[in-house]
Amino acid sequence: MDTKELLKKVRKIEIKTRRLSDHIFSGEYHTSFKGRGMTFSEVRQYQFGDDVRAIDWNVTARYNEPYVKVFEEERELTMMLMVDISGSESFGTKNQLKSEIVTEIAATMAFSATQNNDKIGLILFSDQIELFIPPKKGKSHVLRIIRELIEFEPKSKKTDLSQALKFLSGVQKKKAIVFVISDFMSADYEHTLKIAGKKHDVTGVRVYDVREETLPNIGMVTVEDAETGEIMVVNTNSKAVRTEYEKNYQDNVKYFKETFSRCGSGTVSTRVDESYVKKLLGYFKART
Repeated sequence: MDTKELLKKVRKIEIKTRRLSDHIFSGEYHTSFKGRGMTFSEVRQYQFGDDVRAIDWNVTARYNEPYVKVFEEERELTMMLMVDISGSESFGTKNQLKSEIVTEIAATMAFSATQNNDKIGLILFSDQIELFIPPKKGKSHVLRIIRELIEFEPKSKKTDLSQALKFLSGVQKKKAIVFVISDFMSADYEHTLKIAGKKHDVTGVRVYDVREETLPNIGMVTVEDAETGEIMVVNTNSKAVRTEYEKNYQDNVKYFKETFSRCGSGTVSTRVDESYVKKLLGYFKART
């Protein structure tokens, strides 16, 4: 991809996702993810309806009229975006690839964090850590993250979420808001998720395509595994084959939901042709 085309794509995603974060997500994000506590801001004269427990008795005695302490939420949060860029993310049958929706969701969350003056970091992973961008603030930093999401070429097409979570626990010592955005075509990550979940506020955002749920009855087809490159001929006329395919898919989804739940982490699932905006807003509101 040449520079001109890349900048055009970055700008297109910026316009769409920034509008969403400005008008929809930033308030919900702020409400859903709390800061470290309250810090003293100032004192002002008591007004009807103020909590009497907030009265500053020293200042009140000095001026012979009631004054109250005003506190502000101490934000200074860090958001870590963990984005799966393995081969299966390049799949899509409804006008958009999973990877495109993943990029939009990550960009929207990054701009929402920026609106609240939080730091944003990025981990791109396959079955290895492909790229790590340490957390920073600012629009230019978010635009760099979007550029990497669009143009980064992974070394591997396989997936290992456990390795990515282990890396997160190693590099992010302070508590962070963590969004793991993936199709979760992976297993055996409960142990590392449990460790990460004890320290961080983790949410798994599962992006999937309608054709991953069921196998259509269209006869003999040649398919390629996007992660291993294995090519095989599948008889989709066989009900047993279609049933087994659907069972494997449902087992994967069940593992994702139950594992995140057991580890005290949240989940969101959105199909490529659905509105991820509604799904994320519903999730944020349910947290408050």
